[in-house]
Amino acid sequence: MENKEKIEFTGLPLAVYREIAVHLRQVEGVEVDLISQSSQEFDYNQSQIGGLWISWTANSGLESRQRVNEILTYYQNRYLVF
Repeated sequence: MENKEKIEFTGLPLAVYREIAVHLRQVEGVEVDLISQSSQEFDYNQSQIGGLWISWTANSGLESRQRVNEILTYYQNRYLVF
């Protein structure tokens, strides 16, 4: 069974989203897709990416989910400090 989870970081640049995706794809049982920005209006301060789809495959276990949470927490702390 496959589960999907949508992850969004408002205002995160395209390059950082790509870096997160590459990092997450190294975790066993995890697949990642970038979600295109859905806004029709161009805003220089908005990301070109709307978020990430994280798919959990049958061979993903608790360890994989914990690793994904660690990676996402790292990027939140690094790029989304207010």
